[in-house]
Amino acid sequence: MSKTPVSSYKRNPAALFWKGLIYFFITVITLTCIIPFLHVVAKSFSTDAFVIANRVFLWPMGLTLEPYRKVFMDASIVRSLYVSIFVTVTFTILGMVLTCCMAYALSRPQFKGAKLMTFLCIFTLYFSGGIIPDYLLMNSLGMLDTLWCLILPLSFSAYNLIIMKNALVASIPLSLEESARIDGAGHFRILAQIFLPLSKPIIATLSLFYAVGRWNAYQDALFYIKQRVDLRPLQLKLYYLIVQANESFQMEATVVNLTDPEVLKAACVVFATMPIICVYPFIQKYFVQGVMIGAVKG
Repeated sequence: MSKTPVSSYKRNPAALFWKGLIYFFITVITLTCIIPFLHVVAKSFSTDAFVIANRVFLWPMGLTLEPYRKVFMDASIVRSLYVSIFVTVTFTILGMVLTCCMAYALSRPQFKGAKLMTFLCIFTLYFSGGIIPDYLLMNSLGMLDTLWCLILPLSFSAYNLIIMKNALVASIPLSLEESARIDGAGHFRILAQIFLPLSKPIIATLSLFYAVGRWNAYQDALFYIKQRVDLRPLQLKLYYLIVQANESFQMEATVVNLTDPEVLKAACVVFATMPIICVYPFIQKYFVQGVMIGAVKG
């Protein structure tokens, strides 16, 4: 009869100790990720007095929805939400199209100059032009105060390209491409019918990287969107909302019924995070499969 894992741990206390230590560190790391978010959620549903007194930790005190009501009182919040959704979806689709096409080309051994192109892409990870040249470029192209200034500049990521390229090289054998070429398939057909269906995990992973990065970004909108207030994405709109709350709270001697900026900030964080949290469960299985696939082979 084979020995059970329990009996093996009894015979080997060192293995039981290390297993317990591993579980302990995993638990600590998990709590460090979950507890801050639960604290923010608790603050967003708490009244100002308890938050100012630092009495809120993981459970709301003086349960209220007033911070969320103040967030939705601004009618432009809904429009900013639509702008963020449109920009994020368009940005993710365009970024994945560029990444997949270029990764396919660089992963083919018959493509001459692949190493040089890969080096040039990696070079951009170490050096950038800076904010001022980027702003001057957007101005010269006439893209200021347009949605394209939020989509085009960052729609291609060299980091995601390297991951995608390594994934194609490591997971898809050349024999599949050779057999498709014998049947008369061209590059686009090979990419669409062979490579992309076999790369669902890495595609889901990089799509999540693109979507989360674009959804959370607001600095470029802060620089490029000045006159067109209706084009402000959600993150930038919430940023201005918090700034206005801070300025109003400093004038509390003349203004009544104010919401503490910390409470309003917590409500904004929860409001801006929920769309990504709702999308993640649907691609979780692909994300888990693809998060490390690009690191198998260089």
